[in-house]
Amino acid sequence: MTDDVEKRWDRPAAFRAAASYVGVVVAIAAVVFVVYALTAKTSVVAASAVPAALFLGGLGAFGKTYQVWKAKGTWVQWQGAGWFLLTLMLVCLSIPGAAAMAE
Repeated sequence: MTDDVEKRWDRPAAFRAAASYVGVVVAIAAVVFVVYALTAKTSVVAASAVPAALFLGGLGAFGKTYQVWKAKGTWVQWQGAGWFLLTLMLVCLSIPGAAAMAE
């Protein structure tokens, strides 16, 4: 038999931590978007800060995934947080595109 990993991933505390992290990163990206929208609507650099914030948040979540995995903890929630943030970053890549077209 193989020594498989535990398949019960019902850890409310780990889920709350990952969900809180996602909430904070999305809130930061929203603040960056509001600053971009109110100040420099045609600045591609300012518009690129929104997906950059989500990308860095996704990398942070994947870093936490690795740390929890090495400690033999429940890492699945953190991996989900990382994929969610990277997917949201792909959606938000349209913001710099819109800024480039506005010029």
